[in-house]
Amino acid sequence: MQALILAGGEGTRLRPLTTTVPKPVLPLAGRPFITFMIDWLRRHGVDDVILSCGFLADSVRRVLGDGEELGVRLRYVEEPRPLGTGGALRFAGELLDERFFMLNGDVLCDLDLSAQLDQHERTGARATLALVGVEDPSAYGLVRLDGDRAVAEFLEKPSPDEIDTNLINAGAYVLERSVLEQMAPAGTNISIERDVFPALVDNGLYGFPADGYWLDIGTPERYLQGTFDILEGNVRTSLAEPLERARGALCDGARIEGRVVAPALVCPGARVASGAIVGGRVVLGPGASVGEGAHVESSVIFAGTSVGPGALISSSILGAGCAIGARCHIEHGVVLGDGVRLGEGNVLTAGARVSPGVELPAGAIRF
Repeated sequence: MQALILAGGEGTRLRPLTTTVPKPVLPLAGRPFITFMIDWLRRHGVDDVILSCGFLADSVRRVLGDGEELGVRLRYVEEPRPLGTGGALRFAGELLDERFFMLNGDVLCDLDLSAQLDQHERTGARATLALVGVEDPSAYGLVRLDGDRAVAEFLEKPSPDEIDTNLINAGAYVLERSVLEQMAPAGTNISIERDVFPALVDNGLYGFPADGYWLDIGTPERYLQGTFDILEGNVRTSLAEPLERARGALCDGARIEGRVVAPALVCPGARVASGAIVGGRVVLGPGASVGEGAHVESSVIFAGTSVGPGALISSSILGAGCAIGARCHIEHGVVLGDGVRLGEGNVLTAGARVSPGVELPAGAIRF
């Protein structure tokens, strides 16, 4: 089975993390994010993956290669300019089989794609959309289904009296190649959600209400939530068994002199100094270090970043190669780009974002 993953966006909502690193290979729980999606696809019989890239496409290729290590055949399509979700599909058309999965590349989930494919075949659909239920339907565009699960209508920004379903588009589709035949030519900017699917209502478009975990990780807040859910086993991933064997604190290949509190992932080459506390809900990337008496909780520290003695890091994301001085406080949703250097005693809070390479002297900021 084949899958097309749309991964051409610039990840603007995740900046400054994605200023220098394309979102598909942004580290998530110690691995390039897109590899979690590829693992999920493999569990449902996908062995041929086409990655539709745009921003920093060469960097994605360098990290992922031809897919051999991931157990799939991995090929790349590079858009000459942003073409929208439908345009990306049309642009990849020459590589696509008669039937394939198409997926948005910024979702962490474990939905049952095999059951979705089974329904697609039973109904003779041209397109089947995975749908998930949400607690607050007013914040989304909704999908109404008929009794046989055919899509009856799309509701964009519904008023309260229009809400009679909580199902939204999960960004995972089974498509027949025939869908491409009625689309504009390759190179045209098209939205599959706004231009293609509405035209298929009453013409072979079905919805598949799916159970399971689903999260768009396109913001720092949701990136952290996805990380925590991986650590806590709320989403099925390849890390679940190693974490369970390690009783929730996986530290293989790391140097631990302080204390690690589960759930936590401390990657190989990382170091936790004497008197330091790391966890719960922490990922410490390869080669990262936490100094004496420092405390890191509910945060992600990327590869090679050092946290100085007595520092406090809470509910924040620190990019790769940062240097955090002694007694700094970084908390409440702060995001640091790669290579940021903070002198001792700085305080950052309230969702502050610091661009890659910025240097601040000791005590320069108390945000």
